[in-house]
Amino acid sequence: MTSHFRADRVGMEIKREVNEILQKKVRDPRVQGVTITDVQMLGDLSMAKVYYSLISDLASDNQKAQIGLDKAKGTIKRELGRNLKMYKIPDLTFIKDESIEYGNKIDQMLRELEQKD
Repeated sequence: MTSHFRADRVGMEIKREVNEILQKKVRDPRVQGVTITDVQMLGDLSMAKVYYSLISDLASDNQKAQIGLDKAKGTIKRELGRNLKMYKIPDLTFIKDESIEYGNKIDQMLRELEQKD
C-alpha cells in the first residue's frame, strides 16, 4: 500500500518535470503546445504512462506530436535523470489523453438535449 502512495508522488513529480522539459529543453516544433495531463506509474516505478493533450484537434497534428514526443524521449529521460533523485528513471510511454474531447462531447450532447426540450 505504501508503494502506491510513492508511485503517485513520483508520477506527480515526473509530470511537473516533463512539462518543464518540454517547454525549456525540447526544441522540436512538433511538441509545441503539448501539455502533460497525467502520469501513471507502475508499482515498481519501472514504467510511466505519460498522458498528454494538444490545443489542436487535427489528426495530423496529433500524429506529429506523438512522433515528436517519441523522438524526444531520450532527451526527456536524460533531463529527468539530472533533475530527479531516483536510482533508475522509468521507461516513458506517451499516450494521447482523450478525456478532454470526451468531456466536450458529453457537454455538447447535454446542450442538444436542453435545446430539444
